[in-house]
Amino acid sequence: MPHGTQGWQDEITPDLLMRAYEMGIFPMSEHRDDPEIFWVDPHRRGVFPLDGFHISRSLARALRRDDYTVTINQDFEGVVDGCADRADTWINAEIRNLYSTLHAQSRAQSIEVWRDEVLIGGVYGVTLGSAFFGESMFSRATNASKIALSWLIAHLNATGFTLFDTQFITPHLASLGAVEIPREAYHQLLIEATKGTARFGHSLTVSSGAEVLQRNTQMSKRA
Repeated sequence: MPHGTQGWQDEITPDLLMRAYEMGIFPMSEHRDDPEIFWVDPHRRGVFPLDGFHISRSLARALRRDDYTVTINQDFEGVVDGCADRADTWINAEIRNLYSTLHAQSRAQSIEVWRDEVLIGGVYGVTLGSAFFGESMFSRATNASKIALSWLIAHLNATGFTLFDTQFITPHLASLGAVEIPREAYHQLLIEATKGTARFGHSLTVSSGAEVLQRNTQMSKRA
């Protein structure tokens, strides 16, 4: 189990899950076929500074191309299934059902990337106050998950979010600007974010990859 894990109660509801997020903990399973779920509260937390998303030259070129389409909340379960479609996944059937319920309640959101009407990438997470808790992302084509993150960051900035929680840090996330902070610092950011107000909505606030690139560049210059 990851550092900072705790036991899980016998029954979990969507409301209980949201209270867990408010406390800074989130659920995981060891693998898709394991019915057990446990709480995780890492000693060090991954976050994306919303003014520090790093766009490489190759990603900038990918964003400018018009060979993809991005949507919001159009195929939430497809994104979750894409994230779970790997040899080692923590998304079991109960977790999938819980987040599907949260999505139906407008408390879990997704960004989808399409090419020729085929879902090639995406990211999903939970919203609470002005915090976005990124759960997972996937890619079936080069740069697809990075494109999803780029659009998501621009959308979060435009809609008033102040915290983007990535849970853990991976080399991939670090290359895009994510950083790791102590648990205590994270909880302070979380307290402020849960007091805030932001609305993820059901329509994108950006209309093109070029606009996404421009907005993210402007936010980085302000930092």
